Amino acid sequence: MKLLVTGGAGFIGSNFILYILRKHKDYKIVNLDKLTYAGNKANLSSVENDARYRFVKGDVCDKELVNSLLKEVDVVVHFAAESHVDRSILHADEFVKTNVLGTQVLLDAALRNGKKRFHHISTDEVFGELGETGKFSEKTPYQPRSPYSASKAAADHLVKAYFHTFELPVTISNCSNNYGSFQFPEKLIPLFITNLIEGKKVPVYGKGLNIRDWIQVDDHNEGVDLILHKGKIGETYCLGGNAEMRNIDITNMILKEFGYGNEMLEYVQDRKGHDFRYAIDFTKIKKELGWYPKHTFEQGLKETIKWYKNNEKWWKPLKKKIIKDITGKQNLK
Repeated sequence: MKLLVTGGAGFIGSNFILYILRKHKDYKIVNLDKLTYAGNKANLSSVENDARYRFVKGDVCDKELVNSLLKEVDVVVHFAAESHVDRSILHADEFVKTNVLGTQVLLDAALRNGKKRFHHISTDEVFGELGETGKFSEKTPYQPRSPYSASKAAADHLVKAYFHTFELPVTISNCSNNYGSFQFPEKLIPLFITNLIEGKKVPVYGKGLNIRDWIQVDDHNEGVDLILHKGKIGETYCLGGNAEMRNIDITNMILKEFGYGNEMLEYVQDRKGHDFRYAIDFTKIKKELGWYPKHTFEQGLKETIKWYKNNEKWWKPLKKKIIKDITGKQNLK
């Protein structure tokens, strides 16, 4: 089987490529990535000379390029997306272009080239926010609340429309917050880890009471692999880590691993429209495909901290690409 992986130089996409090449020795992968701030070819340096792997620099909105690549593959796994909520508040147009138009370009190319199998990676943020109880599931109505989640919701609807209108063989997965190796150090966990390695304080939004469900990236990609091979066409599957955590609790866990206390904690201005809580009910994929997250959050966090400690050469240059005081810039509008 030959896969086109879009956004394969990003955090989750690069881990997916490494996972697939480890597990399926006879598979080939074409990686299409624009190499924006979060895309990094170094994520895949270990396979760059592997005959089963090919990198193509390009934009998912490039119709001619996308169409040519769809001619040579069997399956599309669509990770490519602008994904940082804070950046979407500053530059919503970039998110609409990549996440909505880019998805439509890929769907059209998959349709024109023999109705290629299409798996779309989405997020739990399309469902909005939860109160103190309840969880998101495949039956939860869409209520996106940021430009990022609205653009992903639009992409999800397009994927479903191509299934119903054109019978394109699609599946969708909506996952909770990922963490692990190769994550751009603007996101919470790698930002806090790398800041502490550098002896800097960690910035906590608001009072740190917002809650997220965290999934280790390899657990996520195992779920995607199962959906690709055994998932029911036209269906959506929710992937969660069974690890709900308040941001302040994660902060304290990371501080403790480094031997620090509150002296390294700094409360900063909160994000505009910050959703209170996300949580995933993954009963459907567990029942139908036998998937469940293998990592506990404590285990996964320790492994992630160790990885960043051992890979300073990877993340040091990326720290220069972080938008400083991003929530402050949001309020200048």
